[in-house]
Amino acid sequence: MVEITEKPAVGRRAVASGLIRLKKSTVKAIRNGEVEKGDVLTVARIAAIQAVKETPRQIPMCHPISITGVEVAFELEPDRVRATVVVTSVGRTGVEMEALAGVSAGLLNVWDMVKSREKDETGNYPSTRIEEIRVVEKRKDGV
Repeated sequence: MVEITEKPAVGRRAVASGLIRLKKSTVKAIRNGEVEKGDVLTVARIAAIQAVKETPRQIPMCHPISITGVEVAFELEPDRVRATVVVTSVGRTGVEMEALAGVSAGLLNVWDMVKSREKDETGNYPSTRIEEIRVVEKRKDGV
């Protein structure tokens, strides 16, 4: 890990986003609460928050840090679900990896919960894909 002892502790904030492409009928089922496994967005939100908190366990060179806030939002569009995760902290290192981990876990949980609706007759997922996971913004001090 990189030595950060001498860096000052300051407010930090990172925003990450991404999306999962789904069948229109799947998005409709999410919107209408008709997915067999349960409330997709609630489970995905919890998974995203958990992933933020567990990032150093999954990414070995990440420092364990004190998370001061996590916001998770989903937008349902006709053929996709967009996820945005905002992470804040007061510390010596940024929180962008935590935000990216949150988006990734949230979207993976959406996939897991709707996979029976997305499979084709061979059991594959020809049109389902997670895309555009990126850091939208990273700031320090003026969180």
